[in-house]
Amino acid sequence: MHGKREDIPVMFEAGSTYSRDIEWGDMNVAFEASQAGLDTTPFFKGLPNDACQCPHWGYLFKGKMRIKYIDHEEVISAGEAYYLPPGHNVVTEEDAEIVEFSPKGEYQKTMEAAERNMAEMNKGQ
Repeated sequence: MHGKREDIPVMFEAGSTYSRDIEWGDMNVAFEASQAGLDTTPFFKGLPNDACQCPHWGYLFKGKMRIKYIDHEEVISAGEAYYLPPGHNVVTEEDAEIVEFSPKGEYQKTMEAAERNMAEMNKGQ
């Protein structure tokens, strides 16, 4: 299986922030871009430690991300590959573009929670 970013379906888009996701075998593949200042913490409210519970492997093409864990933080910069274990949140420090790979079942469970939280946040708008 293979595909260009532009050929993968858009699952979320708001301004220059987007996620293009597809399932390949037992993995979810996502091309994502996010604007500086994005903090994922509100999206994972209600999950353990209000954090993403899915592991991710990826590569940061552009930008800088600060990864928040319960006991420490890490910074990932453009040109770096990464692994994020469960229990993290991401703050986009600079406009970012990534490709990320995640186990299919865990990714879907975590995204369901994020979608519920985003819908709740958008109710008053």
